[in-house]
Amino acid sequence: MSTSAPAPPPPTDSASAPPAPYRSRLGPGKDGFGRLLAAEWTKLHSVRRWTVVLITGLGLTVLISLLSANGSEISGDGPSDVLRGPDGTTVSDSFRFVHQPLDGDGTVTVRVDRLVPGGGASEPGDKQLTPAPWAKAGLLVKASTKPGATYAAVMLTRSHGVRFQSDFVHDTAGSAAKPEVPRWLRLVRAGDLVTGYESADGVSWDKVGSTRLKGLPGTVEVGMFVASPFANTYERAFGTTSASSFPTISQADFGQFSVQGRTGGELGDDFVGQAPGDQGEAQERDGIHTVSASGDIAPTETDMDLVQTALSGAAIGLIPFAALGVLFITAEYRKDMIRTTFTVSPRRGRVLAAKSVVLSGTVFAVGVVAAAVSAALGIKALRDAGHRPPMFPDVAWTDGPALRAIVGTAAVLALVALLALGLGALLRNTAAAVTLLVVVMVLPQVLVSGLPLEVSRFIMRATPVAGFGVQDTRVDVPQVDDVCLPDNGCTGSSPWSGLLVLAAYTAVVLAAAAWKLRRRPV
Repeated sequence: MSTSAPAPPPPTDSASAPPAPYRSRLGPGKDGFGRLLAAEWTKLHSVRRWTVVLITGLGLTVLISLLSANGSEISGDGPSDVLRGPDGTTVSDSFRFVHQPLDGDGTVTVRVDRLVPGGGASEPGDKQLTPAPWAKAGLLVKASTKPGATYAAVMLTRSHGVRFQSDFVHDTAGSAAKPEVPRWLRLVRAGDLVTGYESADGVSWDKVGSTRLKGLPGTVEVGMFVASPFANTYERAFGTTSASSFPTISQADFGQFSVQGRTGGELGDDFVGQAPGDQGEAQERDGIHTVSASGDIAPTETDMDLVQTALSGAAIGLIPFAALGVLFITAEYRKDMIRTTFTVSPRRGRVLAAKSVVLSGTVFAVGVVAAAVSAALGIKALRDAGHRPPMFPDVAWTDGPALRAIVGTAAVLALVALLALGLGALLRNTAAAVTLLVVVMVLPQVLVSGLPLEVSRFIMRATPVAGFGVQDTRVDVPQVDDVCLPDNGCTGSSPWSGLLVLAAYTAVVLAAAAWKLRRRPV
């Protein structure tokens, strides 16, 4: 059987075949975030007047800081008899002490029947009878009766319950006992370890706190004490704050005082330190010791924060950085360049994010330089103006709290620039955005001096100006009544929480700007 060969394929018409697609030998282009960052960086540093704005912000921050530092002058050398505690802290150490020596280990116990304003030569209606929240009465173990000597004490206070305190700076809370209700207190010494206890009935005892006192000698002074610190009043009028401070006096009744251990001599009665007011007195009748005094056992605080003052120029220096933040986006709207930007990169949220990264990084870097120079020159100027030890302790701009304040100030300037960027994207109007930013960041700092104290504190805590709290380097001392005055730069916020308030406002504005960019035409 024969088979035929397969038929050849039909001829093709090369003219009718579709051309092969063009394939470039180059890799595909990328519209990535890195390219966006590079493009925004090019825009920022290629506009000469924006560089001038950055330099202006740096110079203005330093200039205002120096003017503020030079305007705060102290005549003379200040007090030469400033008292220091065991760790070098400036302290107050004045109180009435009914005491006796204790050789070696031992236990001292007493019942505090009451603690009230009064005693000494006070009469009804005297200003010194003003109740002092940190008036205190209790038991104390002290290396000697020399002011500033190491000590530990357990006490009943006027408004803060039972406390265990040592060496002026250490404070531990006990129960919330009332000063009109009898409370038993006890101190136990074992070597350099001192432990404080409290009891409602003298039978069942609760530990309040303990500490080791470095350098405590074999023989110490133990006994009952009373101290009543200064009271402060403040009156506000627009532009000024009138403050007055005056000594108070308090009186305590002690019962069933006892000492277990090797003691010597009778109970002595001394006023330790220099009395700020009435020294009070001590009397004993039918086993009840009535003791009264003015004074305090606590760290002393100054109203001025040297680092914060040296960085105060940032409050005005932020204006050029805010203007740059607004212009970084409104300039593109004004010149209609934003259409090109969104055509090249249609994902508008990424464009705003790239602008935010470039702007914040640049302003932060410039802000670090501005804050560091302000701190170094400002602290030197304050020293030259009389703010020297011992009243104002040594501080270097490289210290931990100072370094945090410097970096935090740069972060505040960067966040303000981002807030301005968000406002510019929302309003698309340079003048309106800059004006609103100034109203939010500068005006509150001007108005707080004329508003009621509570309103001022709320403004400084709840508005974007809370971010300046990061400049505060003062150590919070819970056992000292410190009135937070916005006039002195106190925001009432902890350093980091204040910065978070500003960051939260910035995040909300940027989120709103991103949302609006996506939903409205160019």
